[in-house]
Amino acid sequence: MTAPSGTSAGNGAGGGTSAPATAYGADPEERGSPWYKRRAWLVSAALVVVVVVTVLTDLPGHDSRAGQITDDTSVMSQVNTDIGPCSYALGESLTIYHDLSAGTLTASEVKQAPGLLQDDQNACSYTDDSIYELSDIDIPGSASGKYMGQVVNTVTLWATSDALAAIEEIQVIDSNPSDTTAKGRLAHFEQVLTHDRDQAESELGAADSLLQTHLPALNLAKVHASVSS
Repeated sequence: MTAPSGTSAGNGAGGGTSAPATAYGADPEERGSPWYKRRAWLVSAALVVVVVVTVLTDLPGHDSRAGQITDDTSVMSQVNTDIGPCSYALGESLTIYHDLSAGTLTASEVKQAPGLLQDDQNACSYTDDSIYELSDIDIPGSASGKYMGQVVNTVTLWATSDALAAIEEIQVIDSNPSDTTAKGRLAHFEQVLTHDRDQAESELGAADSLLQTHLPALNLAKVHASVSS
């Protein structure tokens, strides 16, 4: 007698139906495997591991005070190294302007001034490797690192916006000593330079206060408003 569709003939008394090979959604090779080797369990376990790693990665760091001080000291060392050429360049440009205004430059020095001012301008722009490295400093992810990031941003602004603009105005005045408009703009940028320098020092002071220490001081040229008078 032929067995009905969907059933298999018994091998004797009590023969009956058997479930299809894919019953319960299980792979035939997995039905007899231990639970820890089954594909579904392995996939679930892998997803749990990914979630745990993601959560742990996103948790804020709890660096020690000593570690934060070490990291922030390193940042300030890099800041001062990178800003050094621009800070020197600004001081040189302001000295040239002062001497031009006072008429104390020799004929030879007057001829050298445009080239020196151009070098000073380059030192405070992104064309200079030091300025590029300044803007690319790796900031710690610690609590005090937030202030270090602010310091780096403000110092970069001080160089690439304030100092660069001031030097450019001095270049104009060097070409045309009677340009009162350029002198007025130079006076403005001198004030902005002072403001942003104070801002960076305030941000550094916030890091000092948080860590109860004294990180390296900023190496930014001081600008006196009397220079543009």
